[in-house]
Amino acid sequence: MASRGRVVHGYKDLEVWQKAVDLMVDTYRITKRFPSDERFGLVVQLRRASISIASNIAEGRGRFGLGSFLYHLSVATGSLMEVETQFLISERLGYLDAAQAKAVLGEIAEVRRLLGGMVRALRTKAEQATTR
Repeated sequence: MASRGRVVHGYKDLEVWQKAVDLMVDTYRITKRFPSDERFGLVVQLRRASISIASNIAEGRGRFGLGSFLYHLSVATGSLMEVETQFLISERLGYLDAAQAKAVLGEIAEVRRLLGGMVRALRTKAEQATTR
């Protein structure tokens, strides 16, 4: 499997994993500024869900079989939607301004686009394997 013309040897070579890690780092950076009373609310939820995205991409890549990889990419996508929802809620609560929200939602859209492309490519690969 190649990522933008490069040979992919492991999960760390995947652009989607790299972008998911960037999103996780930014999530930690952003949530450091949330109110202290959110320490056990949105902060922990956002951090756990953002960690889950990259972790599931890595776990799926490490498993044997396309079906397992697709399953873990599905879980990563679900976690991504959690993060998006929680950032939208955070914006409504005034924990981040419009510029911060636009930036992080842009990152989320990029990870979503990359995940969707990977899922489509893997499904195509799986379909081709079954028609041989």
